[in-house]
Formats: sequence, C-alpha cells, structure tokens
Amino acid sequence: MIATLTSLWNRVFGLLGRASMYRLVLFALAALTAIAFALSFTGQLSPDPVELVVSLVVLVIAITVVDAVAQRILHRQWRIESALITAFILLFVLRPTLEPLGLVGIAVAGAVASASKYVLAWQGRHIFNPAAVGATVLTVLSIWLPDLGTSWWWVGSPLLAVPVVIAGLLVLLRTEKVRVVGLFLIVAVVVGLVRTLTQVQAAGLDFDLGMTLSQLLLSSPFLFLGAFMLSEPLTLPPRRWQQAVVAVVVGVLAGWPISLGEITLGQERALLIGNLVAFLFAMRTAVRLTIVERTAITPSVRELSFRAERPVKFAPGQYLELEVPHPHPDARGTRREFSILSSPAELPIVRIAMREGSQSSYKKALAAVVPGDELSITGIWGDFVLPRKTSTPVLMVAAGIGVTPFVSQLRHLKLAGEPRDVVFVYVASGAEELAFRGDLEAAGIPVIVVTRDDPQALPEGWRWAGGERLTAESLLALVPDIAQRHVYVSGPPALIASLAPALDKAKGITTDAFSGY
Repeated sequence: MIATLTSLWNRVFGLLGRASMYRLVLFALAALTAIAFALSFTGQLSPDPVELVVSLVVLVIAITVVDAVAQRILHRQWRIESALITAFILLFVLRPTLEPLGLVGIAVAGAVASASKYVLAWQGRHIFNPAAVGATVLTVLSIWLPDLGTSWWWVGSPLLAVPVVIAGLLVLLRTEKVRVVGLFLIVAVVVGLVRTLTQVQAAGLDFDLGMTLSQLLLSSPFLFLGAFMLSEPLTLPPRRWQQAVVAVVVGVLAGWPISLGEITLGQERALLIGNLVAFLFAMRTAVRLTIVERTAITPSVRELSFRAERPVKFAPGQYLELEVPHPHPDARGTRREFSILSSPAELPIVRIAMREGSQSSYKKALAAVVPGDELSITGIWGDFVLPRKTSTPVLMVAAGIGVTPFVSQLRHLKLAGEPRDVVFVYVASGAEELAFRGDLEAAGIPVIVVTRDDPQALPEGWRWAGGERLTAESLLALVPDIAQRHVYVSGPPALIASLAPALDKAKGITTDAFSGY
C-alpha cells in the first residue's frame, strides 16, 4: 500500500514539477479568485463583485509599489509572483469594500504585508507570513479605527470549500506539505470540536456533531489557512518533525482562539506564532555563496563548488534551494532545489552537481556563472537522511544525478568512521555517466551498476547488472534481502513509480524525487 501511494505521488509530482512552486500557487489563487467572482456575480456569495475587483486592485498597487521600492533599494530582482500571491491571499482574508476608509485599511494591510518581508527579516529571509502580518496589523488598528476594516476570512464558505480543496491539494503536492497540513487540519478540527462541545455544555444546549464538523471544515478558514499560508516553505523549519510541531501549535491556537481582549490568537495570529516557533527551530537565513570552481565529472555532469559567507548547517542527504536571478525566467522561475553533494565536514565549501543540456532558462543562467560570482541559498530542507540506528541495513538506489545526496552521506560516513551495511544500485544512461565513482569506491560498499553498455575495469566489489533497464523485478533479483533493508531512492519520479512493487517489500522507503530540470 505504501509503495502504491509512493508510485502515485511520484507520477503526480513529476507533472506538477514542470511549473515553479510560486507560479503554481499564483495560478491556483487566481483560479479561486475567478470562481469567487463568478459566485459573487450570480449573488451566491458575499462580497459584491465590484468590491472584489476594487479591493484586489488596491492590494496589488499597494503591495507592488512597496515591493518595487524595497527591491530597488536592496538591488534585488523584482518578483511579481510574490507580490501577486500576497495580494490574492489578503483578498480572501480581509473584508472587501468600496468605502474610502475601508480601502485605506486594505492598502495599509497590503503595504505592511509587503514591508514585513524586508523589515521583519533575519539575514535576508522573512520570518513571518507576509499576509498574516498585514491582516494582523489591520485588525489591531481596527480596535481604535473600526472603519479601516479588519480580517474577515470570507473564504471560509461552503461554496468555496471544494475549489479550495482542489487548488490547495495541487499546491500541497507540489510543495510536499500534504502531511503537515493534514496534521494541522486534524488538530484544528479536533480542538474546535472540543471547544464547541465545552461551550454548548456550559450553555445547556444540545451538541450536534455533524453540524459542528460541517462548520469547522466548510465554513471556517482552516482549509485556506493550511493550504496557502501554513504551507509556505520559507516560513517552515527544515525537518518533518519540526514542521509537525508547528502544525500542532497553529492547529491548537486556530481551533481554540485565546481571547486577548479585543482580539484573539486565532487564524492569522496563530500562524504568526507558528512562524516564530519555526524560526526558533532553525534560524533560517539567506546565505550568500561565492562560486569557487566548476568541474566536469562526466560528459554531462558538472560539479559546482561554492564558499559560504556565513555558517551553514545541514544533514547529509538534505537539499538546498539556489536562486539564480536572470531576465525573462521561464515557468520554473529563478529557483531550483539541489541535493547537497558535500559533507558537513567540508564547510565552508558547499558543493552541488547539475546535469547540463537542459533548455530551461534557469539552467542556462547557472551554466553561465563563473568563479567569483555570487548566488544565494534561500533555504535548506529535507528528511532524506539515513536511519539513526546504524545497525539498520540500507539499500541506496540512485539514477543519474540522483547520486548526489548519497555522495554526501557516504563521504560523511567515511569521515566519521561510522560503519553501516549499505548496498548501492547505480542507474546511468551509459558507463561514461557514472559520476563520483571515486567516492563510491572509497566508501568500500558493494555497488551494482545498471547501464546499457558494459563498464570496463569496475572496482572490487562492483558488478554490472547487464544492459536491461532497472525494473521492480530486476531490483528484487539484484537485492534479494530487500525485505531487511530500508530503501532510499533518488531519481526521476517515473523511475521511483516503476519500482513501487519492489519497494513495497522493503523494511522502509524514503524517496528523493526531482523533476522539471
């Protein structure tokens, strides 16, 4: 069952990976806005369609102006997607209006949200969700100036529940945050049920479980809050267990808002507290990297070595997001995720590897950087790390450039003198594309090579599996004790999906899929 879900997930991820995360979120929010406008136009949904249009225009102007000024001052490339995403989110969170003071309040919320990305930041990275900051500031101001408006969360409507679920699920699949947001929803709904039951019993009324569940799921902001705000990778910690803690904190506070007099700690304030917890888990930072060297590893693979200006903390097997600003980026945008090739012991040198030949605007821009150029890491994430128990047997399956996280892990094991039972299966298009052979040989582990042609002079302990492609059946034949091993697979989603029947027999599965490169 786990392998079947893994197969399905990797096929979906392969499709969604063709668009950048930011562009997919933008399209999803734009689609929700169009649906909301249509429902409002037919009179099925409040607010009024004219209020929606005017409020959105005010938000876009306020946010883009502040963004443009800040980016000009900081000499950064302007990212229109980020500004539009914040505007769309605030449109669903605030109360749309045509009242002059209300539009001033909306403009203030948008401007504050945009400014928070630069003011409430730590070493180049914003700490809090910008939309939540803008909505919170407006809500606080409304205590003294009620006509400015406040957060309203009109998106929590049964009519929008299905569109929010569909659009949100696409975003969560792309950002790999389904489990985190699912945990948040469970906690928020359970806590909301307990809160409602407590209040109903205190009032001496009957408790209707079905109606309460319906209200919490279909008439509350939980779905939108989780899918489009909590899921933002830049305000989540790097490890899955840390993300789970944040999800529980936000779920409890959103499900049972604590009163602070005129306002509560519910909704966007709950998210801000979760953002703070995430920040304390890992002092997220945008680290500047200076490229030191570019090395040809195979005819198509290049290793890029950088020197980090600030300390970088990562676990072998994790990945970084590297931003390469360039004019006219394609649908994938200006950021990509790369598994870290180097070991933590090699810091401040950070290494990644890339396959050349891609026609994407990003890869062309990265191929053009030269020693001395500076780029930025916008984050480090991932749970593609080896089991804590060193006695757990491991099977590593790498396809092409998917070898990189394993190189980091094997380098670390060698430097730390940590013994592990590891079998390595290496899939490559040809013998000349077997990258980092020296690292695999130095690790002293058995390696099974799957290539079309016969690689000559393989090191001791290596063997060629033949010229056939790797399938679930052949993997079981090559590694007959797979049931005793935790399997790690790094490669294209299609390969991971095709190996699902064999992976289903493993002791455990951890995958590291990549697509759209």
